[in-house]
Amino acid sequence: MKSLVRVAATAIVFSLCTAGAWAGDAAAGKGSYLVCSACHGQNGEGNAALNAPRLAGQEGWYIKRQLAAYNAGMRGTQPGDMYGMQMRNMANSVSGEAAIDNLIAYIGTLEPPASTPTVSGDAAVGKALYAVCVACHGAQAEGLEQMGGPRLAGQSDWYLVRQLQNYKKGLRGYHEKDSFGRQMESMVGTLVDDAAINNVVAYINSLAK
Repeated sequence: MKSLVRVAATAIVFSLCTAGAWAGDAAAGKGSYLVCSACHGQNGEGNAALNAPRLAGQEGWYIKRQLAAYNAGMRGTQPGDMYGMQMRNMANSVSGEAAIDNLIAYIGTLEPPASTPTVSGDAAVGKALYAVCVACHGAQAEGLEQMGGPRLAGQSDWYLVRQLQNYKKGLRGYHEKDSFGRQMESMVGTLVDDAAINNVVAYINSLAK
């Protein structure tokens, strides 16, 4: 409980310190997004063949936090995280507060079609498992900035599965300064195996409808 309170307090401070920081120039960010589009798609729809998740629909504060995590070495530095290492190299190509804000502003304008479910699981069982996720990610998986929990509904389901597995394998949430990642790593412990992961992701898929 104390750990959850600490994370909540950190999230609130993060929110207050960076409020309004994502109001960038979408037109200027379009040029920067050309590099991203090669993997994430012209409309931010993601591409499973290239291991690139959906960006469209995700809130700017979370995208910015992840770019910062890559740049700070809190993601994409763990041996075995091949995709994270690839993304870290790309994240480092966008430098400067204004350039990042512009990029995020442009991503916010993208409107791709809904994600196509690819993960099979028991959504009814997954609903019970999702109960521990609600506090940070919201009852509809809409994301809660004040708790630091990103939007999950509508995200590429194969990507959600891989990230949950990464947390369990120690490929994410390993850095001592990544307070949100460390919190998430402990919560993933409630998912005992791949079947449980698939079930909770199947339930999250149902929330996007």
